[in-house]
Amino acid sequence: MNIKFYDSIEKIKKSDWDSVSFNRYPFLKYDFLKALESSKCVSPEQGWSPFHLVVTDNEIIVAVMPLYIKTDSQGEFIFDWSWADAFYRNGLDYYPKLVCSIPFTPATGPRILIADSAKRAEIIHEVSSYLKQLTEKNNFSSVHILLAHKEEIDKFASQDFSLRTSYSFHWFNKDYKDFNNFLEDMTSRQRKNINKERKKIYAQGITMMKIKGEEIDQEMLETFYQFYQVTYLKRGMRGYLNFEFFSNIIKLIPDAIMLVMAKNSSGQYVAGALNFFDDKKLYGRYWGCLEEYDSLHFEACYYQGIEFCIQEGLESFDPGVQGEHKIKRGFCPIETYSVHWIKDIRFKDAIDDFLVREREHILEYNESRRSRLPFKIEVTKDLYERI
Repeated sequence: MNIKFYDSIEKIKKSDWDSVSFNRYPFLKYDFLKALESSKCVSPEQGWSPFHLVVTDNEIIVAVMPLYIKTDSQGEFIFDWSWADAFYRNGLDYYPKLVCSIPFTPATGPRILIADSAKRAEIIHEVSSYLKQLTEKNNFSSVHILLAHKEEIDKFASQDFSLRTSYSFHWFNKDYKDFNNFLEDMTSRQRKNINKERKKIYAQGITMMKIKGEEIDQEMLETFYQFYQVTYLKRGMRGYLNFEFFSNIIKLIPDAIMLVMAKNSSGQYVAGALNFFDDKKLYGRYWGCLEEYDSLHFEACYYQGIEFCIQEGLESFDPGVQGEHKIKRGFCPIETYSVHWIKDIRFKDAIDDFLVREREHILEYNESRRSRLPFKIEVTKDLYERI
């Protein structure tokens, strides 16, 4: 096997990338990653230098991995600022580092695409060994593979990568016929609360729309982008992604996009939420509004997404990171995983100790939060078993 690196995804043929991709996960699509680079949302100036890894066997591509040289930790969502600070306090540089991640996208999924699944263990062994050698020979402090599938995580962990556990809140479909069928699994109290929140939307004269990618017109896109930027400006910053990126992905991967838009009684758009989906899961990504309406965030970001999953027969809904308010709306805390290889053995040992204690805390946290799920007992038990 031979491993090469490319400083732009455009230096890899789309047909070669697609030849090893048998997964509809939207964020590893060639066109999604290309849109990030061509719009300059991902670039050395933004702290993300593409360094994509390609594995060949007898000159045939057998695996690809999105990889970046990072000079900060922005847009990763697996926070290691304290690790960087510890390096600097000891006179060492934490940056640059190597990161396998989907920029600005905290959605668990595959992180290495492999043509022959029977060779997965062999290829991950080769890749992990090569990345460690590369780090040893260069000025990288570490290698990080963020929010990967558990199967990949376990294989990298077996190659002396350190396991880190995080959490997220996901909704699971029990082959519901419609939204009311989902509510029947809830306790009476929470069923009433959700119905009350949904009724507030219509009482305020708001109409909700779910639009698939190919039906999104220019007005919708421009209006949504305004919502997106306003949301970030309220936090005192600009959004990571520019209009060119959103315009490109609507054209390139419309079959993976669903936009929720809200109109007021005057027919004006007042809020929007952009989602991605594949054959199994819906991913809530970007939300924004111009003015606040009671319960509109819950409707646009959660209830419309749940309805979409039921209509499309999707298995689950990942609405984005954080937010305990999701629990009483039917989203269950689950563990998510990353792995890290730290070159300096002194820091590796210290970080390993931290990760063990952090994992214990997260498992306890998730267990306690699952006890707050608003489902009937038998449904909660079923969710535990699925997780």
